[in-house]
Amino acid sequence: MNNLSEIRVNGNHLSLDGNLVRGGILPEKIAELARTVSIQKDTIIDGPVYASKITVESGDVEVKGAVFAQNEIYVNTGATGKIIFRKAVASAKGVASRASVAEVSFCSDINAKEVSLTNAFVAGSIYADDVVLDNCVVIGGVFATNTIELKDVIVGTFNAPSVVSDGTIQLLLPTAFSQEPMVTTPNTRFFNLSLADLGGLFKGNGQAPDSGRIPMNIEADDIKTTLSDENLRKSLHTYTVVGKVLAADMVNIDKFQNHFLLTAAALGPQLLRSYDLGPGKDNTITELTIENIRAFLFKILRGQIEIQDLTGSFSMGELLRD
Repeated sequence: MNNLSEIRVNGNHLSLDGNLVRGGILPEKIAELARTVSIQKDTIIDGPVYASKITVESGDVEVKGAVFAQNEIYVNTGATGKIIFRKAVASAKGVASRASVAEVSFCSDINAKEVSLTNAFVAGSIYADDVVLDNCVVIGGVFATNTIELKDVIVGTFNAPSVVSDGTIQLLLPTAFSQEPMVTTPNTRFFNLSLADLGGLFKGNGQAPDSGRIPMNIEADDIKTTLSDENLRKSLHTYTVVGKVLAADMVNIDKFQNHFLLTAAALGPQLLRSYDLGPGKDNTITELTIENIRAFLFKILRGQIEIQDLTGSFSMGELLRD
């Protein structure tokens, strides 16, 4: 973004269009607690933002500090370009982004009463009462006190009383949870990526022969557990491939470098420098930036990068050598 004009923050309504805001947007008087912030396009905010309502009409937009809104944080459905929140985002009511074209990225956690996201990348976790995700990638977990609705997503894990899933759901961690049995549609397919060679794919190399995604059967891989104490009794459904992961763990899975990839995404705003996984195809090096990791995982989500299925076989000779 070039030729941004610096703007001074004042008044109860702030409209930003091609502006650079230094020092953030914070209330200095009681009346400014009700301030609304509308970002039209091409804006950088250097610090934190506190407002009654925050709307983003279109990109390119970058907010480098933490963001809080009393009412709502909303990204317009017709937004285009890149919209990135570098630190934590929270709202007393809702965080919503239904932009199917814009590249919306949250580099840390989201905390709100209701969260509804489309085509968004979240490097941290989501904490809410109700969560709706469509065509999204969440590196951390999705945790809700009421319901979670998932459609065509990659998530680390999830936990909620009620979970509804549709399309292709891919988990980065071996286990996910719900209190009630998960509701699925005939189109629902579950895969676990905890043994996929994400590091090799990120570098552009071929996948290790002993790696791959694990197809999950929600009924067969569901372990029902009852937790109780003197006053409360609660059932928990655990959807897990941990037994398969433990068996495969006898083969060295550190070479997949998955933990470096996911940790770099989760710690992105806190890292003082960019890292990489070493040279890949044609000795090219791709840094582990939020932008590169987002692009890579969305290619997996959309089927542009195909992950092989885990064969389930391994050599006892290899295990003895290890």
